Amino acid sequence: MYVFYEEDGSFKAGNILSEADASLQVESESGKRSKIKRANTLFTFAEPAPAALLAEAAAAAEELDLQFLWECAPQEEFDAAALAADYYGQAPSPVERAALVMRLHSAPAYFHRRGTGRYRPAPPDILEAALAALEKKRKQAEQQEHWVEEMASGRLPTEIAQAAESLLIRPDKNSMPWKALDAACARLQKSPERLLLDLGAWPHALALHKRRFLSAYFPRGTGFPELPVPPIERDLPLAADLEIYSVDDITTTEIDDALSVATLPDGKVRVGIHVAAPGLAVTRGGELDKVARARLSTMYMPGEKIPMQPDNVIEAFSLDAGREVPAVSLYVTADPATGEIAESETRLERVIVRENLRHNMLDAQVTEQALNDPDAQFPYCHWLRPLWRLASALSAQRDLVRGKPENNTRVEYSFYLDGDPNDPDTPVRLVPRQRNAPLDRMVAEYMILANNLWGGLLQQHGVPGIYRSQQAGRVRMSTQALPHEAIGVPQYAWHTSPLRRYVDLVNQWQLIAAVDHGVSARLVAPFKPRDADLFAIIGAFDSQYAAWGEFQNNMERYWCLRWLQQQSVSRTVAHVLRDDLVRFANAPLVTRVGGMPELERGVAVEIDILGVDELALEVECRFVGVVGA
Repeated sequence: MYVFYEEDGSFKAGNILSEADASLQVESESGKRSKIKRANTLFTFAEPAPAALLAEAAAAAEELDLQFLWECAPQEEFDAAALAADYYGQAPSPVERAALVMRLHSAPAYFHRRGTGRYRPAPPDILEAALAALEKKRKQAEQQEHWVEEMASGRLPTEIAQAAESLLIRPDKNSMPWKALDAACARLQKSPERLLLDLGAWPHALALHKRRFLSAYFPRGTGFPELPVPPIERDLPLAADLEIYSVDDITTTEIDDALSVATLPDGKVRVGIHVAAPGLAVTRGGELDKVARARLSTMYMPGEKIPMQPDNVIEAFSLDAGREVPAVSLYVTADPATGEIAESETRLERVIVRENLRHNMLDAQVTEQALNDPDAQFPYCHWLRPLWRLASALSAQRDLVRGKPENNTRVEYSFYLDGDPNDPDTPVRLVPRQRNAPLDRMVAEYMILANNLWGGLLQQHGVPGIYRSQQAGRVRMSTQALPHEAIGVPQYAWHTSPLRRYVDLVNQWQLIAAVDHGVSARLVAPFKPRDADLFAIIGAFDSQYAAWGEFQNNMERYWCLRWLQQQSVSRTVAHVLRDDLVRFANAPLVTRVGGMPELERGVAVEIDILGVDELALEVECRFVGVVGA
């Protein structure tokens, strides 16, 4: 004897091995034995065999007219066996009974299930709505399949093209365009980015990279609202008779900092570190603050940038040469031989920068050898030499704290695009620049000094600030003045880039309060101790700064790949970092080289460049051999 039963929402048939009051032991055609509840059985039969019954019933079910069944069925809840008797006659065959149950079960729009083998016909209005929904779903499925076929044939449907950005950035995975794209990707074995690019949703990989980033972080565009710069409502003294210069890259337009120096009669030097002071006009909670806080940092990429501050703020406070601009100045009197600081003072004042010096004009002439030779002549030597001497002593002091000298030997590269940064065919130049170039080291040393001393000043007056610390190898931002072991200072709080970094602007507000009010500053500073908003700024800044850095790295990697192609580089030298990871000798590019033997770190190897992938930002390389072997 056989049984027809329901299990896990589907119908099955099997041979009855044994029976109990509430259950049956059943064996399927495959030989699998299972225990089923008697409540889940619909009927027993002697023939045909279970497999034949299921096949014949499934075929017969497709022949049954649902609309006719719905019209014939009782309006109240009914048993499928009773309807089978009415439909087929008093003694329907097992195949007919099974076919009718299968058909009822397959049409929930027409018949609502009320238990095993029991159903109720849908009310007319509900049926009408359900059928309309099914028809809509059918048409959507046809449209979706049409889009899939179009994409598989190499054509981009208009609807997919219009939604391309959202499909990558924040896709609605229940939408038809996403389902079609997902199905097409599965069929073609491509990622959504790759398929959309191949179909022409963007003209090239550069456009895709940029649009994906801008859509995620600048959905309303990169422009600024029209906002006036409030006047500074205080009289600032003019720092007269100071020889002040700034030193920056040729592409820098936001001049945040500048330096001055004077040699005193006792041999000590008095160095001035002058930082732009937008915090005197851009105040907490103001409209310009909201703009800066939304961005948190200037976004840099080869050939262009997205500034944190509007142009009128930068124009008002950038330390451009030849005009009076407000500044927060740190004056440090120190012994240039030992680096010992005798005293320091912070002032709010107006300064006039004599000239904005540029690295590309000076680096070749201002060498360490020339700086250390009192007879060597080079531009601005009278100004640079005393600054260099004290900077060297300060660096040596930090090395003692760190326990080792700073490793600044790696070559870094500046990217210059000679044309439209949105055109991948724009010529790109990679200009190498040594990290330990004297001008770089000198400026960096005084920025470290300012960030250290100003962080200490905030702590001294009980004014909270945002600090960067490193302990046990972990770098983090907090409101506590903790040591930065890698730099070798007792505390480190960013202050020196308030036009480009929001944390610096926040710290500048706090510093201005400390300068103005001294020990009572903690009561009047924009941020009070344990201000929850400071922690919110830290969290937002960490996240966004990391995103900015990732995109900058991606864009630099993209332009490295373009440079390789523009220069027709097919073979080059690289240095082993670890395992199969190498760094190119002629570009800031790190990649893996398949098949490379195990070599020591730093070994120079020759590699062939087989191809580049501008979307994945990868370069395919082949190991040739060890240089000089």
